[in-house]
Amino acid sequence: MSRYRGPRLRIVRRLGDLPGLTRKSARRAYPPGQHGQNRKKKSEYAIRLEEKQKLRYNYGITERQLVRYVRKARSVSGSTGQVLLQLLEMRLDNTIFRMGLAPTIPAARQLVNHGHVMVNGRVVSIPSYNCRPGDAIAIRNRESSRKLAEQNLQSPGLAHVPSHLEFDKNKMEGKVNSVIEREWVALQVNELLIVEFYSRKV
Repeated sequence: MSRYRGPRLRIVRRLGDLPGLTRKSARRAYPPGQHGQNRKKKSEYAIRLEEKQKLRYNYGITERQLVRYVRKARSVSGSTGQVLLQLLEMRLDNTIFRMGLAPTIPAARQLVNHGHVMVNGRVVSIPSYNCRPGDAIAIRNRESSRKLAEQNLQSPGLAHVPSHLEFDKNKMEGKVNSVIEREWVALQVNELLIVEFYSRKV
């Protein structure tokens, strides 16, 4: 399945608040569709599936990519769920979003795809690039790139830059100091249910 490009508020109504997908909030509190208000009790499978879908839609990744991330998280020592969240949070498009250079993760992905972002002095146009501690991230030193970043900085997606990042608004430069800690992950998700969901599949 390709990346989702449909109505975003429909997804927010179904899954809850997704800070990376959209800044808008739904006016109706119940899920979309004809039977949205009359939904019965969810099965255990449905609950796990929803948690998994939250991750997919928030970070804008495909099912195949998510399976790859789960396998990678399994191969690393430590809590699989926590490592999975760290891998997704350290993606370049998400790092740009968390620095406030884009209002949403799809907007950050576009910024990266169009060659406006530099990592360690080189232009990187791959949104899934894995940022590591010590990486210097900057907006390209040209007028169009700076103008776009300045517009985005006036209304960042999230209020605070997480503790593992530092960002200088004047220079349009930032740095990754460490791997993100669990409490700084903005998405409200139960990663253990996601690991359980994939335990039989992967």
